Amino acid sequence: MAQTPAKFPEVQGGGSLIIAWQIKGKKVLVVGGGEVAAGRILHCLNADANVTVVSPAARLNPEVAYRVAQKQVTHVDRNFEPSDLDGADMVLVAIDDPAASTAIWKLCKERRIPANIADVPPECDFYFGSVHRDGPLQIMVSTNGKGPRLASTIRKFIAECLPSNAGRAIETVGELRVRLRQIAPSPEEGSKRMAWMTKVSDAYAWDEMCELTEEDIGNLLRFYPDGNVPSLETLKAMRVNPEFGDVGFDGSFGFSVGA
Repeated sequence: MAQTPAKFPEVQGGGSLIIAWQIKGKKVLVVGGGEVAAGRILHCLNADANVTVVSPAARLNPEVAYRVAQKQVTHVDRNFEPSDLDGADMVLVAIDDPAASTAIWKLCKERRIPANIADVPPECDFYFGSVHRDGPLQIMVSTNGKGPRLASTIRKFIAECLPSNAGRAIETVGELRVRLRQIAPSPEEGSKRMAWMTKVSDAYAWDEMCELTEEDIGNLLRFYPDGNVPSLETLKAMRVNPEFGDVGFDGSFGFSVGA
């Protein structure tokens, strides 16, 4: 019996698994102190990693030298030695010495430490893409190491299409989610929380989301028990008259019953 073709996405081989790697508090070893190393270091510091830079001081570019002077990174003033890998969770190599880079990569493979060797895709366990950052919003464009400059162009194009306040809107949604879990923490509420947050996200435009105040978020949460989402005009009216949006609560989740 012939099988009906499945209506599922087609597999497209040759890509990379793009993930958000949590390296907060982890030790990242950066070998090199030039321009490429500076970019790698900033990415890692933005992710709250503990960064150690191994490079002679004379080879540090101004940005890396600044990070060292500000004690944002730990600096080892010499060339790489195998013992530098002790305790490392990730290794980033950015030096103009192909033979030395390959030697370090082989040592990392022996110790099963994920490594990135700048400009040598075959010797990379992962790639750095071109990243747009706006507060909690991060968008990465990757060409799998084939066209870094093109990735930068695409990233800029995407960034220009985004609302200027996208990061602020996401911060608001994040705060709302945290407070929602506080008033409805039980696992049984999980599906209801998700459904209601979807309604909220779909109900307001970016600009409207950014307009929400702390008071608005509190008033918005009053509508959660009934699964409703008020208009922005209703929330604004509640700033003056909190009972304007009275939805007839029964006292659940700690709310007062309106008169």
